[in-house]
Amino acid sequence: MGTPVVTPVTTDVERSAIRKIAIRLVPFVALMFFVNFLDRTAVSFAEPNGMGEDLGLSAAQFGLASGVFFIGYILLEVPSNMALHRFGARRWLARIMVTWGIVSLLFTWVNSTEQLYALRFLLGVAEAGFFPGAILFLSQWVPARHRTRILALFYLAQPLTTVIGAPLAGLLINQHGSFLGLDGWRFMFLGVSVPAILLGVIAWFYLIDRPADAKWLTGEEKDWLTGALARENSEKTAGHGERAPLRAAFGSGRVWVLSVIYFGFIYGLYALAFFLPTIISGFEDQFGTHFSVMDKGLITAIPYLPAAIVLFFWSRHATRHGVRAWHVAGPAVVGGVSIPLALSMGSPTATVAVITITACSIFAALPAFWSLPSRFLTGGAAAAGIALINTAGNVAGFAASYITGWLRDLSGSYYAPLFLVGGFMVLSAVLMVLLAARRGPTAPAPEQELITAGH
Repeated sequence: MGTPVVTPVTTDVERSAIRKIAIRLVPFVALMFFVNFLDRTAVSFAEPNGMGEDLGLSAAQFGLASGVFFIGYILLEVPSNMALHRFGARRWLARIMVTWGIVSLLFTWVNSTEQLYALRFLLGVAEAGFFPGAILFLSQWVPARHRTRILALFYLAQPLTTVIGAPLAGLLINQHGSFLGLDGWRFMFLGVSVPAILLGVIAWFYLIDRPADAKWLTGEEKDWLTGALARENSEKTAGHGERAPLRAAFGSGRVWVLSVIYFGFIYGLYALAFFLPTIISGFEDQFGTHFSVMDKGLITAIPYLPAAIVLFFWSRHATRHGVRAWHVAGPAVVGGVSIPLALSMGSPTATVAVITITACSIFAALPAFWSLPSRFLTGGAAAAGIALINTAGNVAGFAASYITGWLRDLSGSYYAPLFLVGGFMVLSAVLMVLLAARRGPTAPAPEQELITAGH
């Protein structure tokens, strides 16, 4: 049995402060994440709708183009998050958005495979640090007991990106030749890039780096937030002093295990994100069906609306009862078993239904997972640790994109790639259970319990 969860009394000041953060900050940061994820996955909509044919891309070349983004991201992930910790989220997140918006805009005029590779790499460089920076920013505003719920509200942006973004991409692609004679897929890149630049400019003026500077909080709310966060930070550093941030993060066994767990989830996430539109396009040959560009966009969106709903309620349960190993491991097992079965179904409806189960599994676990690192890391160590874990995810993003395309070309189908996805997700489940069960250097001390094996 795990340590019992004792729910402390929530005061009116506490409740009011968290509500204001959920209204004032989370929707805006989630909107930034929405545009971020849409821009990085726009190639998945462009490839089966003209770009692949125009640039002569094989599945492996498209996989490499999708994945090379993560190489640029990986190289600057940790330095970017350390810069955010030093200069403040307002400046750094605004800078990231404007630069990635400009690079994304250049995809409108890409004319060769080599240009596509170069721009995807530069997009990764421009975006480096955004996601871990956003996680760190929200963690610096919200005490641990409220963090899973707040991160769940933020994370809703990711599945909703596809729910809204896939039909939006289809709508933009259908505007073939209507603006400066641009092909539909080129106009789509133009349409999803401009919002990033505009949001970056707005973020410079809208975001606030710390609760003490928020004019929309009362004095009592500021005092409670700063006091609660300061107490948590002092508890994390008690007993081991103020080690160098990189040493504290890179020397933590828990950080490395969490990195491998995250690798498995993100491998599955990006295998779906980049290749689901192509798999749906393949229904025409596999089942003799025909779908318009808009139909394909709507079908692509189907798995992600249930995923958003499951994410919300799963995270709500984790918030009320405390994050347990099975909040992360359970969905990993379900996703790992379901994804290889998808292409064995006998109809497009059944295939999409199984893929929906996989999407629900991946997204259900992620907010609970991201509440863990900031439970035992603080300050610069939190910035470095969160960035390191997210770097593992970006390695998975590259691996999933390239290996999925390579195995598709090698085997002639998506069966082998999806079995590999399932294997990585099951590995994540096993490691999560082992991390929860262990009481050693890689597990939390009892007084800092962040996951338990029991109920």
